[in-house]
Amino acid sequence: MGMIGKQIVEQSGLDVQEVVRLLNKAFSDEWLAYYQYWAGAQVVSGIMAPVLRPELEEHANEELDHAKKLSKRIIELGGTPVLSPEGWYKESTCGYLVPKNSEAATLLRQNLQGERCAIEVYHKLLKYVLNKDMITAHIVRQILQDEIEHEQELEDIGKDYKIVLDGSITCKCKKK
Repeated sequence: MGMIGKQIVEQSGLDVQEVVRLLNKAFSDEWLAYYQYWAGAQVVSGIMAPVLRPELEEHANEELDHAKKLSKRIIELGGTPVLSPEGWYKESTCGYLVPKNSEAATLLRQNLQGERCAIEVYHKLLKYVLNKDMITAHIVRQILQDEIEHEQELEDIGKDYKIVLDGSITCKCKKK
């Protein structure tokens, strides 16, 4: 990031290193979400598979796009994105739910859990940078909007197939 751009963030009262740390946690979540969606699309089975597979593939691509946006911002702020899968898992808030059961309904529930965790992560991050770091806030707001849309799309598929998507499925985020 240019010197003036970084100074603007610093002068807002934000700790730039803390912003980078939080962005790296979200970046790690995005890589794991990408792989969770991608892997689920490969193994999904059952009557819902023809409908769920393309949705999982689309969400995987969007999660990868989120990772690219976050990586760019981390670098602009003078940081380095987490570069290893081991690091992604260590830094992740939402974690990775292995698709051990390929049944579409199970994968749907797992991905809803991931989306709900992501919504919480981005909501907290947005509150942290809002009115202080306009660039990061803009990126986070866009990603949050996508995550909310993902949740709705998955809920709609569940309703279409009359899958019980118990409201008790909430974020099982790792607390750090």
